[in-house]
Amino acid sequence: MAPDLQEIVEQAADLLRAPATLEDRDFHLVAYAAHGDTIDPVRMNSILHRRATEAVRARFERHGIARATGPVRIPADAALGQLARLCLPVRWNNVTYGYLWLLDDKERITDAQAARAMPLCERAGLLMARQARERDDLGWKVADLLSTHPDVRTQAADDLTDAGAADPPLTVAVLRTPSPEPLNPWLLPHSVLATVWQRDHVLLVPAGSATTALARARRLLEERNTPVHTGVYSPCPTLDDVHEGWLRARVAARTAAPGEIRDWTSLGVLRLLRTAGDEALAQTTQTPGTERLLAHDELAKTARTYLDLAGNVQQTAKALNIHRQTLYHRLRRIEELTALTLTDGQDRLTLHLALTLAPHLT
Repeated sequence: MAPDLQEIVEQAADLLRAPATLEDRDFHLVAYAAHGDTIDPVRMNSILHRRATEAVRARFERHGIARATGPVRIPADAALGQLARLCLPVRWNNVTYGYLWLLDDKERITDAQAARAMPLCERAGLLMARQARERDDLGWKVADLLSTHPDVRTQAADDLTDAGAADPPLTVAVLRTPSPEPLNPWLLPHSVLATVWQRDHVLLVPAGSATTALARARRLLEERNTPVHTGVYSPCPTLDDVHEGWLRARVAARTAAPGEIRDWTSLGVLRLLRTAGDEALAQTTQTPGTERLLAHDELAKTARTYLDLAGNVQQTAKALNIHRQTLYHRLRRIEELTALTLTDGQDRLTLHLALTLAPHLT
């Protein structure tokens, strides 16, 4: 949040002698200022969760605030515990960038007083428009860093360096969701650069603040009731390394379970997913026998567990909650299906590699 926007909200609260809240046009909290102890559940939730609910948004938008060019009064709703409000549209060049809300349950704010606050809204609109444009420009530059064209990447790195927008070393993060609508930049730390590229949410985060920034980004996406798969690569020493860092973070993300963060350094043999396409890896690692085994879910799980536990029969039986004799029977069946011998090191390696990569190949 820009300090100037916080200052504007505080000035509005002092001028109109009422609690004030600035939200962007998607009802995400930008800044707020108290004035006395007046509050209601809508304001409290907006401050706590840094956004209004969809129900609140729909209720307020029914009063025409999205098209309004001047103050709009929202009546109280006792059934919902909602106090009356004065909404001042925050606009610049005929575009609405947000809303300045003031609690005014007794309508103490006169129309003349509200009109005197409109220049503050115009100033806020200019700042929000400028920041939105800067964010968009930086997002395009981050996308250029991921281009397949080296000259485009080089130019983007130079532009971001000149703008002082990125300070390596960086963490490159990929957050994968079924529907990649852009993250709201107002809700991310100012030091985070974000874009959507090839259906990935791609974030560049200063290495020292990656944990907090990633947690916030994941929460914003999970609030849309969508699973989030997160992969990271760090440290990325220069902007010239971001392209490769993104490719590695993508691999980590595709192997992550929903809600999990996978780091490239923890992937082990799964790093092979970076070296070749799925079809080439399948042709390299799968055999007719392993393909037959993969058609039997229970036996494939048994083989994977047995190999993950370094062939320890007792631990494998315990992990699968089966008797050891049952395990021996399954192991014999696995050898028959695969034509591989589990006491042979090379055969075990072949099978383990095939089973490890198979869930991640399309």
